Amino acid sequence: MTWVGLIGCGGIAQDVVTALRHEDPPGDVQIVGALARPGRSDIARQKFPDIDIVETIEDILAEGPDIIAEVASQQAVAEHGEQVLRNGIDFLVISVGALADPALLDRLETAAEFSNSRMLLPAGAIGGLDAIAAMRVGGLTSVRYRSRKPPAAWRGSPAEKVVDLGSLAKPAVLYSGTAREAALLYPQNANVAAAVALAGLGFEQTQVELVADPAAPGNVHEIEVEGNAGRFAIQLQGKPSRANPKTSALAALSVVRALRNEQAAIVI
Repeated sequence: MTWVGLIGCGGIAQDVVTALRHEDPPGDVQIVGALARPGRSDIARQKFPDIDIVETIEDILAEGPDIIAEVASQQAVAEHGEQVLRNGIDFLVISVGALADPALLDRLETAAEFSNSRMLLPAGAIGGLDAIAAMRVGGLTSVRYRSRKPPAAWRGSPAEKVVDLGSLAKPAVLYSGTAREAALLYPQNANVAAAVALAGLGFEQTQVELVADPAAPGNVHEIEVEGNAGRFAIQLQGKPSRANPKTSALAALSVVRALRNEQAAIVI
């Protein structure tokens, strides 16, 4: 059995818990507790009546989890990641964009090495990261990532200062540049850019384009990769989470897959 603590009680946490509860046959993953923001524990208990809800990271650590999964935000990674790793507990991060901060990434790597723990990065809302990482071994020459989403998906982001999202009639490029800047400017939309960068050429060499497209059928992710082993392109159209429309449904499922792999006899 893998004992799991969650950081976060929002939409991704709901999707993760629901997927684990509906496994057939039942899996070997058990949620031992979930960390809510201070003052939000009563609301969280209404969502998860049979899970121990706490408000401090120390209380989650006291539950004795084998692994702690962050399913909250980039801020949660920065606030709690180092303490989790220094306690010798593996830390699964879905808000990968937080690692665009080089100082934070260095602290987390140092903590993991010190305590012989691991930071695990699930694929999130995209596929193909395994191929990018494999091609990196033989030598990568270019990695390009494009995110196309309906205008409404960009509300609450710097996009509102770039274009009028409410009257957009044709595709508009919101950002074009490096994965590092994209992940820092658009923390709720560019976690995929960060994951692609970490799998391949790094934050400075990975090119990113973010597009608001009124004709986009959903959240569309496009990756183009070239290297000594060949080239490939992938496009993935993700459906939104029913618990949180701003999040891809696939993001939570990638967390579930990573947790299952902790006990799996065959790991893919």
